[in-house]
Amino acid sequence: MVVRDHLNVHTAVDLREWAADRGWLTISYLPPYVPDLDPVEGIWSLLWCGWLSNVAFATPEPLVLRVRRGLRHIRCRSELIDGCLAETGLTVRPA
Repeated sequence: MVVRDHLNVHTAVDLREWAADRGWLTISYLPPYVPDLDPVEGIWSLLWCGWLSNVAFATPEPLVLRVRRGLRHIRCRSELIDGCLAETGLTVRPA
């Protein structure tokens, strides 16, 4: 089972057709807006409150660099990722 949000690429017709051809695969979608169940919302919150706060960009390139720098920082600090997951009440269990 795969649980996804409603990002347009996650709901694309091609993906739905591909998944329909695989009887072993079930795709479930989160409700349209449930930040409490989506740990990615916590990651975005860290970016918005840190690396992207109080800045303006004239072109996309500095924005991309700033987001990448912030994501690298988050990735290297497992406690931040753990905190984003803990906020949802979800846990990770080894398969």
